[in-house]
Amino acid sequence: MSELIKIAVIGDFNFTFNTHHATNLAIDHSKNLLEVEANYYWIRINEATRMKVSDYSNYDAVWVAPGPFSNTFFLHGVLKVLLESKLPLLITGEGYKQLIEVLINQFNLNPNNEKLISDNLAPENNFEKVDVIPLTESMKKMYQNMGRSELCSARYSLYPQLIDYLKKEVIDIEAINHYDDPEVISLKNHPFCVASMSVPQICSTREMPHPLISSFLNYAYLTASNMIERTA
Repeated sequence: MSELIKIAVIGDFNFTFNTHHATNLAIDHSKNLLEVEANYYWIRINEATRMKVSDYSNYDAVWVAPGPFSNTFFLHGVLKVLLESKLPLLITGEGYKQLIEVLINQFNLNPNNEKLISDNLAPENNFEKVDVIPLTESMKKMYQNMGRSELCSARYSLYPQLIDYLKKEVIDIEAINHYDDPEVISLKNHPFCVASMSVPQICSTREMPHPLISSFLNYAYLTASNMIERTA
């Protein structure tokens, strides 16, 4: 593999945040494993609000990094544009809830304005260990038919009626956690849109890059390579 792929990382970067620093390192871990040339570019939320679908044509994939976010309302608008772009999209951490909220609005799932998502259940300012149990065949293969222990600083529960509708029309639940809540989800109508409530980049190492992040980069590479071949 030799083509350069470009990853846009959406988030209010702060080098002192472990999750932000780990995001950069995890990309390096996976690109070395895959022998892919990959560059990443952080884009702040307020900058991304001014970007249209066409503005992402210079990128091969997008990663919405964990928060904290300066403005979640702006992030909702950014997510709508990213979903429309159909670029490979990975969301980790607090962005998981924001994606669910965008889907609720997009599909008008809450006409009575009821509470459908719990507040953050994770310990404040701390990481919590969660067991991630893969459900789909692709996730089982990725995780080698074993569960994984991940770390999260944001944990939410979706109300059963919301889960039922989302499963039927909108998402696939790729993995659950040991609380039986959806932990990793993907969108049915998107080539690659995966959201993880935990932050897998924290557990990525040079020796053992995280399989979810490696799959994301690999998909971005293959998509970009196919595009190059079609336009050659």
